[in-house]
Amino acid sequence: MTIGEITSTTAPAANLGLQDFMRILLTQLTYQDPLKPMDNQAFMAQMAQFTSLEQSQRLNDKVQQLIENQAALQSVGLIGRTLELSTATGPATGTVSGLSLQGDAPLLTVSLSGGGVLQGVPLSRVLAVR
Repeated sequence: MTIGEITSTTAPAANLGLQDFMRILLTQLTYQDPLKPMDNQAFMAQMAQFTSLEQSQRLNDKVQQLIENQAALQSVGLIGRTLELSTATGPATGTVSGLSLQGDAPLLTVSLSGGGVLQGVPLSRVLAVR
């Protein structure tokens, strides 16, 4: 096995689920040496590690949802505030006149000081709030 094969086979490991773990465990049990069966403590340790990993992944998902919700709640406070934005043509200044939630991300409607209106501005394009 070469290094390229190792990295390509280990890359999807982050997406392992309960079914994958059970398949690996069943394979281990099927091909174990009948004269030296798997130790119960090792078996339980593997189960505990997988459970811990699964709980950590769920916690990370919940924290990400919390961050997205917090961004949406904080963006409500931007209505009526003057922002400096990054646009395709350079920095622009305007006042937030509206807010919409599309999916998990808040999108701003900004009335530019030059008279135009930008709709669907993500928070990542905000440079400064005044």
